[in-house]
Amino acid sequence: MPNGFPLEQCCAVITGASSGLGAEFARQLAPRAEVLVLVARRAEALEGVKRELSGTRTKVLCCVSDLATDAGRSDLVAFLGANGVKPNLIINNAGMGDYGSFASSSTEKTRMQIELNITALTMLTHAVLPLLQRPGGILNVSSLASTLPMPELAVYAASKAYVTSFSEALAIELAPKGITVSCVCPGPTPTNFSKTAKRTDGGDTNRDGQGLLRIPPSQVVHEALGALQAGRPCVFPGWGVAIVSRVFRLMPRGIMRWLLKRRAGKE
Repeated sequence: MPNGFPLEQCCAVITGASSGLGAEFARQLAPRAEVLVLVARRAEALEGVKRELSGTRTKVLCCVSDLATDAGRSDLVAFLGANGVKPNLIINNAGMGDYGSFASSSTEKTRMQIELNITALTMLTHAVLPLLQRPGGILNVSSLASTLPMPELAVYAASKAYVTSFSEALAIELAPKGITVSCVCPGPTPTNFSKTAKRTDGGDTNRDGQGLLRIPPSQVVHEALGALQAGRPCVFPGWGVAIVSRVFRLMPRGIMRWLLKRRAGKE
């Protein structure tokens, strides 16, 4: 069983790499990696990240792909083959949320969340797994929200609960095969997530108390990569998030629902 994944000279595929945590994963891996494959839908933004990394010795490739579709995932796998890329690490970072009630959500955005947060992550992992060199690594980006049933963010929280559970199961399954699986569950982090999660009418969510838990993307990525290196299956980055996550996981569900109901009633 692997003790952890060695980052030196890795060949990594990073999804959602055009901004936020994905771009930060690229920045922190660039001094150590041999090859980085940056994947996202926005070609111009990907090229911007690539230019930012031009001073490193790492070979950086950009693959424009919509991973929420079967065709997009197939295109990525074909891109790896066409460019002779033999990855030993995949970072499943692409994801999205939607602020507001489930009843008022658009069918399109709800489906997109499920396709990107669950289907894309699962099926891309399944497709890339046979290609992973050993020792191999899989790093999935979940959320502190995975520990809660969250009103006004119901589908997102439920989808991230899937990511956390899936990751921990894979960590057990794949360890004997020389593959380390880790899952990072950040709390509030200043990225583009909130901008894309807001609805067209400007609908937002209650952010009371988030300031105490907020940490920069650089810290989230540093702790995530550290967990992968150490072979830790799950990490909640930042001392505040680490404490709160433990409280949430130990709290009786009845009390949790009561507290969430009171919070929702104050909005």
